Amino acid sequence: MKKFLGTLMLAFLTASAFAQPTKSPVQGTVTESGSSTPIAGATISLGSRQSVTDENGKFVFTNPALGRYELLVSSLGHKPYRQDIDVKNSNAALSISLTPSSLYLQPLEVRSVRASDKAPFTKTNITKEQIAKNNFGQDVPFLLDQTPSVVVNSDAGNGIGYTGIRIRGSDATRVNVTLNGIPYNDAESMGSYFVDLPDIASSVNSIQIQRGIGTSSNGAGAFGGTINLATNEYNEKAYAESNNSFGSFNTWKNTLKAGSGLIGDHFTVDARLSRINSDGFIDRAKSDLKSFYFSTAYLNKKSSLRLNIFSGKEKTYQAWYGVPENKLQSDRSYNPAGTEKTGAPYDNQTDNYTQTHYQLFFNHSFSSSWSFNTAVFLTRGKGYYEEYKAQQSFTKYGLPASVVVGGTTYTQTDIVRQRWLDNYFYGQILSLQYKNKNDEFTFGGGWTVYDGKHYGTIAWLQYGTVPANHRYYDYPAKKTDVNVYTKWQHRIDANWTSFADLQYRYVKHDMNGFEDNPNLYVSRDFDFINPKAGITYAKNGWQTSISYALGRKEPNRDDFQAGITTQPKAETMHDIEAGVEKRTAAYHFGATVYYMYYINQLVLTGQINDVGSYTRKNIPHSYRLGIELQAAAVVNKWMNVAGNLTLSRNKIASYTEYIDNYDNGGQDEKVHRNTDISFSPPVTAAATLSFIPVRNVELSFISKYVGKEYMDNSQDETRKLNAFFVQNIRASWTFKKLLFSEWNITGMVNNVFNKRYEPNGYTYSYVSGGSVYTDNGYFPMAGTNYVLGVNIRL
Repeated sequence: MKKFLGTLMLAFLTASAFAQPTKSPVQGTVTESGSSTPIAGATISLGSRQSVTDENGKFVFTNPALGRYELLVSSLGHKPYRQDIDVKNSNAALSISLTPSSLYLQPLEVRSVRASDKAPFTKTNITKEQIAKNNFGQDVPFLLDQTPSVVVNSDAGNGIGYTGIRIRGSDATRVNVTLNGIPYNDAESMGSYFVDLPDIASSVNSIQIQRGIGTSSNGAGAFGGTINLATNEYNEKAYAESNNSFGSFNTWKNTLKAGSGLIGDHFTVDARLSRINSDGFIDRAKSDLKSFYFSTAYLNKKSSLRLNIFSGKEKTYQAWYGVPENKLQSDRSYNPAGTEKTGAPYDNQTDNYTQTHYQLFFNHSFSSSWSFNTAVFLTRGKGYYEEYKAQQSFTKYGLPASVVVGGTTYTQTDIVRQRWLDNYFYGQILSLQYKNKNDEFTFGGGWTVYDGKHYGTIAWLQYGTVPANHRYYDYPAKKTDVNVYTKWQHRIDANWTSFADLQYRYVKHDMNGFEDNPNLYVSRDFDFINPKAGITYAKNGWQTSISYALGRKEPNRDDFQAGITTQPKAETMHDIEAGVEKRTAAYHFGATVYYMYYINQLVLTGQINDVGSYTRKNIPHSYRLGIELQAAAVVNKWMNVAGNLTLSRNKIASYTEYIDNYDNGGQDEKVHRNTDISFSPPVTAAATLSFIPVRNVELSFISKYVGKEYMDNSQDETRKLNAFFVQNIRASWTFKKLLFSEWNITGMVNNVFNKRYEPNGYTYSYVSGGSVYTDNGYFPMAGTNYVLGVNIRL
């Protein structure tokens, strides 16, 4: 940790010393044609460098290398501006006017759920160019690893297949994810399984991460953060691309993309085909992932109609059991999946799932002030995971208690079973937006219905036969979610902006039994009112803000298995955020202080429910208190640096831990006070140091530090994940007009110094013979590994 902080501080001190305007910058002002109104937040690209305009529409590139570049200026709601620039020793200031485009060209469904630049919420925006730099086939969480307060993990150990993300210590079930404003979280578990949409990053135009509760959104409530992915921005010109990469563990990624651009000023079509294969770092953790994306739109002066159809098909060998602690040092890639089979592990211990999305959007502009959008959608998912189980009783699977084979009576058998999910998730979102010089109103909401079937089938029996169409369990479920919200952003004067947001959300669960509790029928509904408010002050590149948000969230499917007498309560969180930042084209830095106070947070305590299963329990009081620091600077024409640091305190006031006692068949109780919340490191940090030795070549050194964290809430030193500090190196070389329009040769070496680290794990303790024993499992990441890519643009 000391080494990382020293490196980070040295980089920032260097940046502070050198990040000053030079005698010959490329600079200018961006305004709106016709009104000469400055445009703040416009993205300016000069070769491989990027900047944004300040509130006065100004930008500057310090120490630009001599040569010819394309200057590209883009801003939401305006047509892109392009100009060839010959950078000389002396350049006059540029005056750039952007032509407004009709409102229908804006992705209104995204604007309605995202936080604007002046909204008083903690956020990070990631551009298409930033996504492309790191898109080697790893899952979406790994593309977000360098953002503040984020920790990612991977079952297979290399970021392909099943992955996880935590923001400020909150896991994926508390992170709201939308795709073009449409809910993506699984309606029941509330997790987000990006493995079901392989290579979706190749079709994403931008990502916004909001930390904390953030603004009102559609879908599951945000208790740790919000991730919004957008694909609906249009491409003005036709294009075609081929993106291919190869790396360690026999990892391949092949992507073909093409788009028509605007045809006759009305039509546009975009398409993508992708395939990702990897053997994974963990034994047998293979991934076979395929996906496609298709989008077409019709545009006129007042309206747009867009259809998206995209799908992913995944087959992954199970790697979700982790590595037992006793094998972590000697056999870090050990995989216990399939080993119940005698001899070689079962070769089809796999997870198989296909998810297809249908999205239809309609946007309409009534006037320069009023606009409307709506979307209807269907997400169709179906699949199963298959596993080999040894010595299973026949009665557990609804079969006769015994069978006779060759004169021998058997009451148990080896079995191959499949556990199925078969679901439809559909609904509608809509928003009505009003905007004038000082006010911006959004009235929005949506409704969704999840209709899911959970059932199990038998693929093979060692003894006996399986009856036709036999299901050994079959438990349908339905969930309805309705929400409405209104947002009002008001410009008080030239510097002050206020924000208010009020959401009502209604949720209803109907679950007709569970595998561990087939006779438990649950019908629960919840009414939530979630207000948010804040204020922002901006002047001379400085921006400060403070906000308060109240969030309430329903339990997930597993929580309801607690039993009739111990049904879970909804969770509540109060979130207070205060931030300050200074932003110029040459550098920016900022700090956010947050306090997230939970009431009835659901956590694992070890307590057994009515049928002997472990489910989460409500604890009265807990909190997260932290500070997030960020900075970035263009040091000179060949070097830039960026980084972030989060220091936090994450505590549970009091809770009772339950430990299985094998000696008496009961559970021992132990009261804990003021302990750390599980999987909540007190320190996370990231830094990127980039060099541009010659034009169109970039070399980046990327670091990540995550402090010690605990795998349960007891703060027991025997149940922890050690701190880790890892470094990656990324290189990129772009050249043009050689057979094709553009070539981009990329490469990345991950975990350069071959560190052994585990960002995820699990723990289980029990009493036997009067002593307490703890079994830990870990999900280790791969040692030094590489990937090489060749991207061609026609």
